[in-house]
Amino acid sequence: MRITMTVDGTSYTDDVEPRTLLVQHLRENLGKVGTVIGCDTSNCGACTVHLNGRSVKSCSVLAVQADGAEITTIEGLERDGQPHPVQQAFHENHALQCGFCTPGMIMQSIDLLGDTPDPSEEQVREGLEGNLCRCTGYQNIVKAVRAAAGELGAKR
Repeated sequence: MRITMTVDGTSYTDDVEPRTLLVQHLRENLGKVGTVIGCDTSNCGACTVHLNGRSVKSCSVLAVQADGAEITTIEGLERDGQPHPVQQAFHENHALQCGFCTPGMIMQSIDLLGDTPDPSEEQVREGLEGNLCRCTGYQNIVKAVRAAAGELGAKR
């Protein structure tokens, strides 16, 4: 099937097999390797991207389902050479260790902050519930999301 989608601001038209997962298409066809394949069962959240402004686990979406969509990956967050405030907060608050979960955590955090601009610690933990990290214990991830909320709130 021929599909067209906008990924990180660039339009792409490609032929894909109907069974191709969005995560596979992003990584293998478009070179968006920051989108990580984790569990391949939609349990870990490492593959989270934004599809039409909402976070989705790209291993649970077929590429053909994203035909006509606008997709943002971790690579598309930087603006004018500056990291997104959530990316910066993860860096400043040491919210990563091995880094495997980080792209999905950041993408989910941005979506969470869009819905809940000033989340409590409990709301952050609840909002990130579908994204797993095996290294950090989540403490610094929660701290980073709350720090980013403050930064984003100051810019509003």
